[in-house]
Amino acid sequence: MLIRTKLISIPLLLAFASAVVADEAADMDKAREALTKQDNDADTEKALEQVFEAAEKNYSMLKRGGVSVNYNFDYSYYGDQRIDLTITPNVNSDGQVTGDSTISSANVSPVASHTMTNSFSLDYGLMDNVTIGGRLPLIAKFETEDELTAYGVGDLSGTVRWQPFEYVPGKISQTYFATLRLPTGDSPYEIDETKSLPTGSGTWGLSGGVSASKVLDPVVLFGSLSYGYTLPLTDLNQRRGSSILREVHSGSSLSFSMGFAYSLSYDVSLSASFQGSFNDQSRFELYDTATGSTVSSVSGSQMSGIMNFALGVRVSPKTIANVNVGFGMTELSPDILLGLSLPIDVEGIKPSAGN
Repeated sequence: MLIRTKLISIPLLLAFASAVVADEAADMDKAREALTKQDNDADTEKALEQVFEAAEKNYSMLKRGGVSVNYNFDYSYYGDQRIDLTITPNVNSDGQVTGDSTISSANVSPVASHTMTNSFSLDYGLMDNVTIGGRLPLIAKFETEDELTAYGVGDLSGTVRWQPFEYVPGKISQTYFATLRLPTGDSPYEIDETKSLPTGSGTWGLSGGVSASKVLDPVVLFGSLSYGYTLPLTDLNQRRGSSILREVHSGSSLSFSMGFAYSLSYDVSLSASFQGSFNDQSRFELYDTATGSTVSSVSGSQMSGIMNFALGVRVSPKTIANVNVGFGMTELSPDILLGLSLPIDVEGIKPSAGN
């Protein structure tokens, strides 16, 4: 078999539901934040990597007591055009408003948003077929419209992966995963949006699903399906224009991915994948300070899609560097995606073979 060890790691960008605000422009910005790399994206990546080691062990996951550390760099770019209109109501000769309006000025300006994420993931083999792990993202953001920047920790996450059946060459390998996301980053519902940018989702999130892969030497086929649920937020007190945001009820999401990897040689491999997500509608409760009443704002359901290509190159006998480039296929998806994945050598802290 041409494929004997780990040749690639494919960062799959699974999209989850985004928080939105009352007006349409802010709704789009919050939805786009959800399309950055998510916490359970690494699950499918690791499951696919470990398929290549199946000839040497019964399960394609870390052995009991095994440790794996990975570094990932991801960059996403959003480009857009913002239109600022000044609308003046028409009046008659008596000075009364006629009901018609005139656009007195219009300004179209380009807007760009840049997000860079440095993340470190640690996995530990609890059993031969059970792996637990965590992910720490460090995020830097810049937005050109208001010249805002943000630097900080993103949302921490913990993941459990379980492979119920031993790997059998030629058969489909299945891995089930569950992820808990913690709102450790700067919440978009607590910051002053005119002065800073969020680095986290601001919500607790649960997701789970299954990933599968099949080796057809020299090709590996893979896919995944997951469901995400975001816990509602209450007791908020964020001012948005003339209203105050009180509650956020984010919709659930259904994500899927599929693709293939092709081994060009022992040292080089290529892959292509598609990731899609359907996000259900979200509801926001806002208190209108002018009228003293509470109104609900609902954002519609959304569909996103991303196409991704990756190149895996062996840079040492034990190290595979992976570079990926992707692009969004829907309005709310990133225009440009770049990524780098590199394992970190932790041989010194791994248990001895005798253990």
